[in-house]
Amino acid sequence: MCLAIPAQVKSINDDKLATVDILGVTREVALDLTPTAEVGSYVLVHAGFAIEVVSEEYAQDTLNLIREIPELADLDAVS
Repeated sequence: MCLAIPAQVKSINDDKLATVDILGVTREVALDLTPTAEVGSYVLVHAGFAIEVVSEEYAQDTLNLIREIPELADLDAVS
């Protein structure tokens, strides 16, 4: 099973790499598969790639579910 997690795009550089925020942790991801992503967009991230642009509502609903299942995320690290 694969898990993609919602993240908010915080910045995009010239190489189409984005800095994203995932539950308070920043990561760099490739936007090759999501050319419409912009700063402020929410994207689903899997294996270092943004694979889909999603609505803020969808992203927040999914993040809320992840917060309810501690096994999915080390929530002590992001509290």
